[in-house]
Order: sequence, then structure tokens, then C-alpha cells
Amino acid sequence: MKMLIISGLSGSGKSVALQALEDLDYYCIDNLPLGLLAEFVEQAIDPQAARRIDRVAVGIDARNLVRDLGRFGDILREIRERGVDCDVIFLTATDNVLIKRFSETRRKHPLTRPNVSLLEAIAEERELLAAISASADLQVDTSSFNVHQLRSLIGERVAERRGSSLSLLFESFGFKYGIPADADYVFDVRCLPNPHWDPQLRLYRGTDPAVIAFLEQQPGVVQMYEDIRDFLERWIPSFEAENRNYMCVAVGCTGGQHRSVYLAEALAAHFRGSRDNVMVRHRELR
Repeated sequence: MKMLIISGLSGSGKSVALQALEDLDYYCIDNLPLGLLAEFVEQAIDPQAARRIDRVAVGIDARNLVRDLGRFGDILREIRERGVDCDVIFLTATDNVLIKRFSETRRKHPLTRPNVSLLEAIAEERELLAAISASADLQVDTSSFNVHQLRSLIGERVAERRGSSLSLLFESFGFKYGIPADADYVFDVRCLPNPHWDPQLRLYRGTDPAVIAFLEQQPGVVQMYEDIRDFLERWIPSFEAENRNYMCVAVGCTGGQHRSVYLAEALAAHFRGSRDNVMVRHRELR
């Protein structure tokens, strides 16, 4: 059985993720008490069960008992020892984004109380879920995601990950907007020639032929691509040897429009030649 545990902060998109998985034929359970998770798994994998469940997604949030949240690592270990292929996906977002989302939807945070503000409730929730966050196979910062982008990521990177091979994401970004919080490796390519300063190229992007042709004529760009490629070829197998299921390689330039986009696409194209589960995302391109 394949199991996904979906957890994270209130307002980070857990409901959207579970809905996306349900549309992909996962058997979904929202807010299952952690103390019942092992029992549910035992029943689900019982060969005598009336209904066989091959793919299940379980939502776990801060409304669980504190003692169970603190035991999450032991509960997860027990599930995996029963032969269940289990990934933990943890969704998060910045405080400002979470506050904005609650303000827009007029929802009540589950941990707010008469003497506890929204910001204090968010901080309390981060602490309560620390054990799950520390055990996560994949952490996703949804601060820059809309609903459709999050559904797409869950579908492509999580639900449809083929076999046991590493899910490898190349993400371009602009340093002026901050480094992706879920990046495992960050490569800074701001030292490379910038098409932005060419008036004829400024309005194009790193996926456009004119920009690609310009960058491919620059020796430094070619050398940077080869160095990053060779570095990843050398070290990705070490991550896989430690049973890592997800990796995010972030490539950043100033605005996330040209150089980082081109290199993320080039690297993804190279690794697709030898690997399954290779994706590319351009954070600053809308």
C-alpha cells in the first residue's frame, strides 16, 4: 500500500492537497487522530479485508492530542516496519501569507482563543507540528502558490511519482524575491551575462529562442551549466543512498526571468535522459 501523510500549517493548503489526491483516486481521510493511524493501517493491509486499498492519503493537523504529535516519529516507524510505502508531505507558508489568507477567507484559526492572537496561534501550531515537520520527506512552502499551482505540484511531484526513484525538481527563482524555503541545493548564477540589459531581449524569457541563443553563445553560461550538471551527477546518488525521495535544486538569478530559467530547463532536460520523476518550475514566471 502507498500512503501519503499530508500535514502542515492551517492555511497552507492541506485541504487543496487532499482534494487533488482524491481526484487522483486516493482514498482520503482528513484529520485522522494520530493514535488511530497504526490501527487504520493494520486494517487496510489486512488481506482478509472486504475492500483492498492501494493508495491512501491521510490529513494530520494540530488538532491532534499533544502527546500523539510528539510520538509521530515512533508512529511513522511502526507503519513503515509493516511494509507500507509511506511519504510525509509537510506544507508551510510565511506568517504574513498565512495572516493574509485567514483575513481574506474570514476563517478562524483552530488554535486562536480569546487571549491568543492569530500570529501567536500560528507560532503555537509550528511548535506543535515540529515533530512532523522534522520527519517530512518533502516540505513545500506554498507562499507563492495559487490553488491551481499547488494542485499541479501535488499531482505531478507527489501522487504520480513513478516507482521508488527520486523526485527531482529544478526550480528557477529571483533572489530579489527570496530563496525558496524548500531548496536542497541553491545555485547563484547572477555572475553570468544578463539578457535583461539587452533592450531586444529584455521582454523575453529564458524559455524563448532568442534568449536561449544569446546564453548559449556565452562561455561562462556553458561552463556554469556543465559544472552544476557534473556536481549533481556526482552527489544525487548519495542522497538516494540515504533513502531520500525528493530533492529540489534551485537556480537563482536577479529577477528569475532569464538566466535561471534557461539553466533550470537545460538541467531538467539533461537529467530526464537518465531519470524518471524530473520536473521543472519557474517561480517568478506567471
